[in-house]
Amino acid sequence: MTERHARTPATPGVLLDPLRNRGVAFVPEERETLGLTGRLPAGVLTLDQQARRAYQQMEMQGTDLAKNVYLEQLHDRNETLYFKVLTEHLAELLPIVYDPTVGEAIEKYSHEYRRPRGIFLSIDRPDDMEKAFATLQLGPEDVDLIVCTDAEEILGIGDWGVGGIQISVGKLAVYTAAAGIDPSRVVAVSLDVGTDRKSLLEDPLYLGNRHPRTRGAEYDAFIEQYLETASSTFPDALLHFEDFGPGNARRILEQYGGRYRIFNDDMQGTGAITLAAALAAVKVAGVRMRDQRLVVFGAGTAGVGIADQLRDAMIRDGAEPEQAVSQVWLIDKQGLLTRDMTDLRDFQQTYARDPAEVADWARDDGAISLLETVRRAEPTILLGTSTVHGAFTREVVRAMAEGTERPIVFPISNPTSRIEAMPADVIAWSEGKALVATGIPVPPVDYGGVTYRIGQANNALLYPGLGLGTIVSGASQVTAGMLLAAARAVADQVDVSGQGASLLPSVENLRESSAITATAVVEAALEDGVATCKPTDIGEAVREAMWQPVYTDGASR
Repeated sequence: MTERHARTPATPGVLLDPLRNRGVAFVPEERETLGLTGRLPAGVLTLDQQARRAYQQMEMQGTDLAKNVYLEQLHDRNETLYFKVLTEHLAELLPIVYDPTVGEAIEKYSHEYRRPRGIFLSIDRPDDMEKAFATLQLGPEDVDLIVCTDAEEILGIGDWGVGGIQISVGKLAVYTAAAGIDPSRVVAVSLDVGTDRKSLLEDPLYLGNRHPRTRGAEYDAFIEQYLETASSTFPDALLHFEDFGPGNARRILEQYGGRYRIFNDDMQGTGAITLAAALAAVKVAGVRMRDQRLVVFGAGTAGVGIADQLRDAMIRDGAEPEQAVSQVWLIDKQGLLTRDMTDLRDFQQTYARDPAEVADWARDDGAISLLETVRRAEPTILLGTSTVHGAFTREVVRAMAEGTERPIVFPISNPTSRIEAMPADVIAWSEGKALVATGIPVPPVDYGGVTYRIGQANNALLYPGLGLGTIVSGASQVTAGMLLAAARAVADQVDVSGQGASLLPSVENLRESSAITATAVVEAALEDGVATCKPTDIGEAVREAMWQPVYTDGASR
């Protein structure tokens, strides 16, 4: 009896590598070269044909979550095809691959788990960081962008532990689809510091660290170690922070922003896109930026981050720093914030009012209300980041309209169930005077014979172009000037001369929009002296840097 030898199977690894896999787009010669003989059906389809089929398959899914799952499975199989579909249908699919559907995918991450994507760094094993990054087998110059999250404040759904990796994956997908950031040069990171969500800790299938969130000195040391390791391993990478808790987000940015190439989208991106809407509104209102008076309802990380952006814009328009700060009022759960309050967060203190200034203002249970603040301060801009549905009442909006000719009202909380006011109400209550932008997609509003188009303060209009510009310029840090340049570039892409015009562009032409924004960001990086690359033709350099979802000869190697 002859000895039976174990078979040595063929290893057509290209089919398992989403960056190189083309599926049935491999032509016969490539199949022969790559050892794929007999491993694929005989038919050969083009990328366009594959994209049509994949889109049709996606449409057949019964729910948005099912569409998200289908697209992620495609992402895991064939990245070029995934981005071809996403890029061609970006406006439609943006809510599927990112907010709001990604929130549901995050909640079900451990139960829907299929395969890992990204790097998982555990606070329980901090010394594994270098080893974890080394598994990527990428050199120091091979990574342009890293998106990390500790998942404490995911979108509007809070702490979801290790499932937050999906927010990093989704953010990177938007960077690629909207601005052409090369998907082979990006990394998603989960900073798993535990979770305080009881349902996760008690779930036998939960995949993250099964203990409460680590805080204090141990957390701070872990973040510092991450920054040092990521920046030394990949010195050219932009380090994007996403969905950290309010206190940690601001503290990390302020502490390390001058030392590392850091960007926090929740603070800086949200602030800059809202600033873009404000710059467009200012053109209509006819009041200089330096003369704006801002009331922020919801003084968390996002609200104060936006206030910072608008304050910086006032200063750049000629206001003295002290004057600009005095033109901002913050309102939170305890009412108008004043310096004598003992529970102020450090980032709120800059804008807290002198108690003597408001001593004669009316109070409700000891607190100065939003309505009283609007009546007394006579703001030109009212910003909502509170997630308190209906907070901008008829009385509040009418008080805004009485204090200024063209009130700028931005209820940007999302989802719809948490928005401070619907645009149709704001426009009606202000008798068509209000200039409105929201954080959710809203259909046009008809009032008084005019159709008002409502711009969405969607961060995707700004951060992809900002990231691309930072990469192309090799900027050593993201400066206030670069953020302002991005905001201005977005604002300049809309024509606000017509009655009822939108204050922000749509996402229909996002790649072209991102290229324009990136060009402005490169120019600002050069002006601010932080650029390490100085292209002769900035616009050409930006477009050459944009990865395209096409099959190239590199996939055959």
